[in-house]
Amino acid sequence: MSTTPTADLSHAGVSIWLDDLSRDRIASGNLSELISTRDVVGVTTNPTIFQGAISAGIGYEEAIAAQASKGATVDETIFSLTTTDVRDACDIFRPIYDASNGVDGRVSIEVSPVVAHDTEETIAQAKALYEAVDRPNVLIKIPATKAGIPAIAETIAAGISVNVTLIFSLERYADVIDAYLEGLERAHSAGIDLTGIHSVASFFVSRVDTEVDNRLKSIGTDEATALLSKAGIANARLAYELFEQKFAEKRAQDLVGFGANVQRPLWASTGVKDPALPDTLYVTELVAAGTVNTMPEKTLQATFDHGVIGGDTITGNYADAHSVIDGLAAVGVVIDDVTQLLEDEGVSKFIASWHDLQGTVDAALKDAAAR
Repeated sequence: MSTTPTADLSHAGVSIWLDDLSRDRIASGNLSELISTRDVVGVTTNPTIFQGAISAGIGYEEAIAAQASKGATVDETIFSLTTTDVRDACDIFRPIYDASNGVDGRVSIEVSPVVAHDTEETIAQAKALYEAVDRPNVLIKIPATKAGIPAIAETIAAGISVNVTLIFSLERYADVIDAYLEGLERAHSAGIDLTGIHSVASFFVSRVDTEVDNRLKSIGTDEATALLSKAGIANARLAYELFEQKFAEKRAQDLVGFGANVQRPLWASTGVKDPALPDTLYVTELVAAGTVNTMPEKTLQATFDHGVIGGDTITGNYADAHSVIDGLAAVGVVIDDVTQLLEDEGVSKFIASWHDLQGTVDAALKDAAAR
């Protein structure tokens, strides 16, 4: 029987999620087509994605005019547009959600990046987004900042499923897992059914290579050059090792015994930035059961076209991954410095996209009001 690389990836236990959403993609049938032909079983969004979608304008004119006619503010309009898109996408994915017992068929929507360092406001926004979308298969995205960690625990404790985003370091990832387990413990104590609570932990990949490779090129030695484009995959593989370790411990296993789901690792930032590298690198080298890979459409199509999926490429490579991180330290690249910088930059970039989105919507509202 003939198969495709995306089908092979799914059979290897990797859930393929699309890292993009727009009203045009929903209305045109493109999203449904990717589900049926490219094995897509979920969607992730972020402020940059919505900024691109809404600034393109396609499909949003009527909704913006309606918001303008009732005097809605910029932020109220953004909330309405984005939650409507996510609700509609949730409806498209509902059969997958039902068939997978809530594991897949998921659509993610992120709290405003402006509140990334405000725990209480993050919690309030997470609950507001969950109520507004009003679909069981929505995932609320919360960034893994220091302020985000207690917000993750509180949101999970309320029985709301969470996509934890912007994870770069193993240390912060350990905090994220602990927050998830704490939230489950609190939910269980409150009598909430744990079987309905799901979470993914979005570990970013390509951005690590971009920053590390710049540093390695500046060092310029043979030892440094030999490590080019290895850090992102090594860091992600060690995240999976940590995932296996933490969820094998008694604390996690006790919760699983009460019906809890493990928090799956999700590979994010999987578009290859360096044209010298294979365009499917962050897909084919990060294959393991029980993971999610969220891909921009370009990476998804490249994987479908010529990805070579040869089974698990993570669990047999832990020793090599540790040696890459040790090698980086030996030439003067401290991975903890890199990951903290990337977390700070990640939040800043999303805030910039949010402000761009506010500007786009503000102009569209004024234009609609003037007609």
